[in-house]
Amino acid sequence: MMVPTFLLFPLFASSWMLSMETSAFTMPIRSLCPRSRTPVPLNSVSEQTLREEIARKNIIAEEGQYGVLDGHIDSKPASLILDAENQSTDMQREITRAVKRRAYPLFILEKIFQVVDDIVDNFRNMDSASDKGQDTKVKERIVILGTGWGSAALLKEIDAKRFDVTVISPRNYFLFTPMLAGAAVGTVEFRSITEPVRQINPLSNYIEARATDIDPKACQVSCESIACEGNSCVIEEFTVPYDRLVIAVGAQTNTFGIPGVREYCCFLKEIEDSQRIRRALVNCFERASIPNLSDEEKEKILTFAVIGAGPTGIEFASELRDFITSDIAKYYGKILKFARIKIIEASSMVLSPFDPSLQAAAIEALNRRVSIQDEKVADLLPRPFKITELILETKVEEVKKGVISLSDGREIPYGLAVWAAGNGPLPVTLNAIATLGMGEQADAQAIARGRIAIDPWLRVLGGDGKIFSFGDCSCNPNYQLPATAQVASQQGEYLGRMLSLCDMSPRCKSTGELLPPMKDMQDREEKLSEKVASFATQSDRIGAPFQFLDLGILAYTGDGSAIAQIQVIPDSSAKIKEQGKVGFGLWRSVYLTKQISLRNRVLVALDWTKTKVFGRDITLLM
Repeated sequence: MMVPTFLLFPLFASSWMLSMETSAFTMPIRSLCPRSRTPVPLNSVSEQTLREEIARKNIIAEEGQYGVLDGHIDSKPASLILDAENQSTDMQREITRAVKRRAYPLFILEKIFQVVDDIVDNFRNMDSASDKGQDTKVKERIVILGTGWGSAALLKEIDAKRFDVTVISPRNYFLFTPMLAGAAVGTVEFRSITEPVRQINPLSNYIEARATDIDPKACQVSCESIACEGNSCVIEEFTVPYDRLVIAVGAQTNTFGIPGVREYCCFLKEIEDSQRIRRALVNCFERASIPNLSDEEKEKILTFAVIGAGPTGIEFASELRDFITSDIAKYYGKILKFARIKIIEASSMVLSPFDPSLQAAAIEALNRRVSIQDEKVADLLPRPFKITELILETKVEEVKKGVISLSDGREIPYGLAVWAAGNGPLPVTLNAIATLGMGEQADAQAIARGRIAIDPWLRVLGGDGKIFSFGDCSCNPNYQLPATAQVASQQGEYLGRMLSLCDMSPRCKSTGELLPPMKDMQDREEKLSEKVASFATQSDRIGAPFQFLDLGILAYTGDGSAIAQIQVIPDSSAKIKEQGKVGFGLWRSVYLTKQISLRNRVLVALDWTKTKVFGRDITLLM
């Protein structure tokens, strides 16, 4: 797949209105001069109070045992989990062949033919749309938990005319999470990287609620939602029935049980986290501008600690460095010399998923000389002035108010600490694992570690073929994949196809055992991509299992530079590696084209243009 170069959008005056936030009508003063209701035991409870109460329920005891590092695969594959008691049977031999990874050239050909199949299907649907009347057939109910990357891809791919699709999530929008770091400093606006769920697939239903538990026997999901009437709110509890359930709730930030992290650190997982960081950053510089503060106090307030040197931590530190050197320098020039960014990492490397040469390029970019355009501000800086410090092979022992204690005995004073060190499960994920009981699911937890174990077709082990899972909350014990948006998106798209093409829960007529998904050829012809997959798997009956196509990884390293690593051949050293301005071009073009809608592409392009022309907004909106 060729990576597109920059996409250029015509800038019309009317287009600017699409991206206007509240901040479009404000200007910083400094810029003027260069079903059953569960009542809460209070008479009137605000919505914010109840949201905080629900957020507290997400805290997991002993969460350190479930930790998965950012973009990292933490253990080796296990032996294949299959019922292999009778390997001599034709079906077992066929299953064994089918679950093997398909040859790369055939897999690429399959992907190409999927695009061709989609084009053909779209033309057929256009021709037949006027001929079909209202479908009175009872639809299979599919409930999707979550609105992340995988869910968005599934919603775009699933045939909502054939299935009764319901999405349940406390968040009624899809979020382009890789750009949260940019949103936290104002490079892009929050609404530019979100898309309403109802807009992704208008034929699907949406319920704003938090799933708390599942009941596989009754085939229903327990939920809770905040219902408000005026200023008084209550938590409403209800259940939603399903025929098939998709668990794609993702993961939450894992503190690894380190004291003080949850109390004193900001996370970077949701829009609310990004908004909180954006307010805190400006607050730090306003606090440091108060008269009569000592130099030591100013340096403490303007020390920004980033804990975790994975893609999230490095991209945020890079965006923050740009913000400080280009925008903060214009308005807070007199105190710029006190600004520090400290990146703390327990391992000996940064950006562990990348090639060592690109890791070195990222470190060089972070340590590059600070360039300030305003000569008067530049003259105020000490020589040499180093804004970024990397602290490697050092663990965080405890986070206190204003101080971070490190494993080497040092204490780092800080004004703002951002935790970007790993993922952990949500309570509903652990509840689902416990509900599925003993057996395959429990046996797989030695590897899955708090993630839902799935088979090669994304079916949950122990779920009788009715429950599916993908993304950060799932784990295939035989073939582990990194917790990235790219993986979840491909898994969601795959499941959307499989639900229309296969019987996902066939049973052996003689033994009643659950078989792999079988192709459903009733009233349809075999697609070109299916024929290629059948040849690759040497099976005409079994649906092809999920296989990940690694398109590469990207990371922004600041000052208009980025690193890009494109995997040419899977599991080999053949990689295309770019850095600097070329890497930046790839990074921006990929992030732009991967936006979920044309609306988002236009808004993000306009935000980048506004930032380049006018700089980032430092208005402090509470």
